[in-house]
Amino acid sequence: MVDQEKVEAAIKLLLEGIGEDPTREGLLETPARVARMYGEIAGGMGQSAEEHLSKTFAVASNDLVIERDITFYSLCEHHLLPFYGKAAIGYIPNGRVAGLSKLARTVEVYARRLQLQEQLCAQVADALMDYLAPQGAIVLMEAEHMCMTMRGVQKPGTKTVTLARRGVFETDPALEERFFRMLSR
Repeated sequence: MVDQEKVEAAIKLLLEGIGEDPTREGLLETPARVARMYGEIAGGMGQSAEEHLSKTFAVASNDLVIERDITFYSLCEHHLLPFYGKAAIGYIPNGRVAGLSKLARTVEVYARRLQLQEQLCAQVADALMDYLAPQGAIVLMEAEHMCMTMRGVQKPGTKTVTLARRGVFETDPALEERFFRMLSR
């Protein structure tokens, strides 16, 4: 849970620190706006994917399930700048599947906090294994990081791609190949 008062006070200090007057008309409500924004974009703190993945449905088929083009936004824990992109999730059920929206919600739980993309990708894969208990899970994420676009190296359009494989996806290269073939359709 975000402490609105602390965030407001910190933003006021930040504005003063960069030479701005937090009492001028255009900035007067900025600390409160930013505090509300952090309540939204860091709202995954303290949440668990368990609530989204614990309700499942029995299925007869244990064939590959893929949900792709899951848009996500997160905050780089090093610079507090956004990174955003798309995720693809695949898993081999073990007799049960999650509702499709639950996969996207799982991404949101972990994206809405201070994050590293590598860690985000791994956390989603681990949550699938922990709470859905499939035979295997694979998560692919591609994102643009504003810390590379707006500052430092300043290379807009650069994408970072991460992959996390668990269970049968670690031991069966044909399954991983099938996942990527299906994504390219």
